Amino acid sequence: MSDTIAAIATGNVVSAIGIVRLSGADSIKIASSIFHPSSGKKLSDYPDRTLVLGLLQSANGETLDHCLCTVSRAPNSYTGENTAEFHCHGSPTVLRLALEALFSRGARQALPGEFTKRAFLNGRMDLTQAEAVIDLIESDTSEAAKNAAGQLGGAILRRTEAIYAELVDIISHYHAVLDYPDEEIDEFRMEAYTGTLEKARGELMALLASFERGKVMKSGVKAAIVGRPNAGKSSLLNALVGYERAIVTAVPGTTRDTLEEGVTIGGIKLLLTDTAGLRGTEDPIEQMGIERAMGAAIASELVLAVFDGSQELSPEDSQAIEAAKTAKRSIAVINKSDLPQKLDTFAIGSSFEIVCPVSALDRTGLEALDEAVASLFPLPNTPAGEIITNSRHADAVKRALSAIDEAIMAMKSQATPDIVLTEAEMALSALGELSGKTVREDVTRRIFERFCVGK
Repeated sequence: MSDTIAAIATGNVVSAIGIVRLSGADSIKIASSIFHPSSGKKLSDYPDRTLVLGLLQSANGETLDHCLCTVSRAPNSYTGENTAEFHCHGSPTVLRLALEALFSRGARQALPGEFTKRAFLNGRMDLTQAEAVIDLIESDTSEAAKNAAGQLGGAILRRTEAIYAELVDIISHYHAVLDYPDEEIDEFRMEAYTGTLEKARGELMALLASFERGKVMKSGVKAAIVGRPNAGKSSLLNALVGYERAIVTAVPGTTRDTLEEGVTIGGIKLLLTDTAGLRGTEDPIEQMGIERAMGAAIASELVLAVFDGSQELSPEDSQAIEAAKTAKRSIAVINKSDLPQKLDTFAIGSSFEIVCPVSALDRTGLEALDEAVASLFPLPNTPAGEIITNSRHADAVKRALSAIDEAIMAMKSQATPDIVLTEAEMALSALGELSGKTVREDVTRRIFERFCVGK
C-alpha cells in the first residue's frame, strides 16, 4: 500500500459539489502540486480537516476551478493514511481533469472499495464495519439505513468481542498450565468455564436469530399481486409505486405478463410482481401469463390477493384464494372501497391472515395496508446495528455456535480438556473471520469488489 490512490468519490452527473479523493503517503505532496491556497500559504501548513480555499490546476498548469481542499494526516484519517480531498464545483469534466492532473503527479486510479479496504487493513475498522459502508450506501429503507449505520459504528463487533475475549482466556489458561507446570497458576478445570460457554451460546443464538429479519431488511420480500381480471391489480401497483407503472384499462386480460417493481410498504422493501388476471381463457398468450402468475405466487413470500369489493365472489376469485395459499403469508386486498360493496368478506376472511379494504383509484386505505405488511414482518427487539443482514456474518456466527455446542457437549460427557479446547479454538477462528482477524485474502477481495470506485 505504498502507492497513492485517487478517485472521483461522487457520481458522474452534474451536481452542486463533486469530490476527488486521495489516499497514500504522498497524498498531501501530490495535492499541493496542483492546489494553491488563496492565502499564499502552503497546503501542508494547514491543520488536519481544515477546508482551504484555493485554485485547482490541470496537468498543464491551467486553472480548473476555485474550490476547497482538506487534508488529514496518518493515522487519524478514514484510511489511516495521509489523505486529501478536493471539494469542487460538480462538473464531471472538472472532476475528470482534476483526476488526470493527480495521475500526472504520481497517483494511480483507485480500485473499487480500495479506500475502505485500506481503512480495514490499517485497523481503522473491522470487517463488519467495512461491509456496513456498502450496505449503508445501498440501503433503500430507513430501517436498513439505521441498521447499517449501527454496524458501521461497531455494533456487531461489540456483541462478539466479549465472547472472543472469553474464549481466548479459556484457551490461554489451558496452555499456560500445560506449558508452565512449575508456575503458580490456578488449576485448569473445564467445569469452571461451563457458565462462560453457556452464556456465549445464548449470545450467539440471539445474534443468529436476527438473520431471518435481516434478510428481509437487506434483500426485501418477494411479493406477488394476484386476482381476477379488472379487480384492480395494476391500479394497486400504480398506487403503491406512485406513478403509472402498469397499463390500466377496462378490458379483461390487459396484463398478459408479469411486471416487477420495488416499493417500500410499511418500512418493508417489497419486490412486487403484478400478474395476469386469473380466469379461464382460450388465448394461448394469456394462458402463459396466468401460468406465470401462479408461478410468481408460489415463489413469493407474500401474496396480495386483490378482490373487487363492488362485485360478488366469483370462480376466478377462488383461483386467487388458491394462489394465495401457496405463499407463506397473504393479505386479502378488497379494492374499490369507494363503490357500493357486494363482496362477502366473511367468505374469504378465513383464508387470509389480514383483510384490508382499499381504493386504488382514490388511494385510500394504503396506510392500513402499510400497517398490515409491517405486522407480518416485525422487527426484532434488537438495537439498530445488531441485526445480521449479511450471509457471511450469519455463517461465521453459525459455525462459532456449532463449535461451542460441541464444546459444551464434550464437557458434559467429561471428555478430556484438549477435546473441549479444540472446539473452543474453532469457535474462536469463526469469530475471527467475522471481524476480519483471521479472514482469507480471497474473501476480503470479494467483499471489496462490491464497492463503488472512490469509497
